[in-house]
Amino acid sequence: MTRRAVAICMSMVCAVCFTSACSREVPQKTGTGAVKPEPDPQGRALDGEALFKQYCATCHPDGGNVNDPKRNLRGSTLRANHITSSEDIVRILRNPISRMIRFDAAMLPDSEARAIAGYVLKTFK
Repeated sequence: MTRRAVAICMSMVCAVCFTSACSREVPQKTGTGAVKPEPDPQGRALDGEALFKQYCATCHPDGGNVNDPKRNLRGSTLRANHITSSEDIVRILRNPISRMIRFDAAMLPDSEARAIAGYVLKTFK
């Protein structure tokens, strides 16, 4: 496959990522250790997993990275790159340091970005 074909395929994959549907819910620990959804400002529950599938899973299947395998979402890789909190992940979503698509607040509100970050930190330990 030529570089041009790969680039076209990657563009198409990213386009699909932005057009898929999502539901909403973000896990949040309670005093008993149980997980409950956190409502967004409109009162809807945010689902970090669904948002991850909508915006991220195409380029980061199973926490990997189809564009740059060294920049995967696995806990050991994140920690090695000093990415240890939801704020770190949201910062990268807003100002990516690689070929990643930039997710500004108009495209991905802060509440949804935090839901995705929480899902990543919980799922890809």
